[in-house]
Amino acid sequence: MSDTLTSCFWSGDTLRSRRVSDIVLSDTVDIPEPPARLLADWGREIASRMVLEPGDVETMPLARARMRWPDYGRCVQAMSDWASALGLPGVLAGADVALMACRGARYHHDGAQYGNAAFCNLFLSEDRGLDLHFPSIDRRIPLKRGTAVIFDTGQPHGVIRRDSGGFDATQFPDNQDFVQIFLTWELPIEDQRVASALEIAFDVIASAALPVDEEQLWVNGAPAILCPDSGRWREAG
Repeated sequence: MSDTLTSCFWSGDTLRSRRVSDIVLSDTVDIPEPPARLLADWGREIASRMVLEPGDVETMPLARARMRWPDYGRCVQAMSDWASALGLPGVLAGADVALMACRGARYHHDGAQYGNAAFCNLFLSEDRGLDLHFPSIDRRIPLKRGTAVIFDTGQPHGVIRRDSGGFDATQFPDNQDFVQIFLTWELPIEDQRVASALEIAFDVIASAALPVDEEQLWVNGAPAILCPDSGRWREAG
């Protein structure tokens, strides 16, 4: 029997509840390879200006990247066209966007910080033999240039080796390139188009009955902790 995940999230000044969707939308869109000077700039940024340990997900400077990225608009348009085909026209236009880097990713969820959003990701790097893994729904998505994904922020996920069953930091040695660069948009979960595409059920617990005053994720009606290596839930405390 699968776990029931419930997100408690802020909608303005009101704390609401909703079911966490187990729908993951994914495809491969046609985008050009980033130019060599941009790839070199990303390499320098990761090597000299940030500490990207195995399992880390960190923000990259998007404004500087756009100055060296003539095809940025083509990448955004490809994602916009894909989203429109899914019944989500225009959702990217008003969404916050960031450039991210990961060297694998420990299993985690983002429901405690972004419970009011879904993530829309476009992966820009070549195939490094890594998968985006959603352990609770047993879904693996091979990552390569053009991989596009939309998913609920509360759905546990990680980036692991394709030949692995979980996250293991020792599988990401320094002498091999396992870095994935990606664009990510925050889509408002209360937007009717997003809620419909992910089949979100809202207010599954009456606001007055919520015994919390902050965003959090519940598993089968109680707080739980996600194991960063296996992606399995365990009781909090």
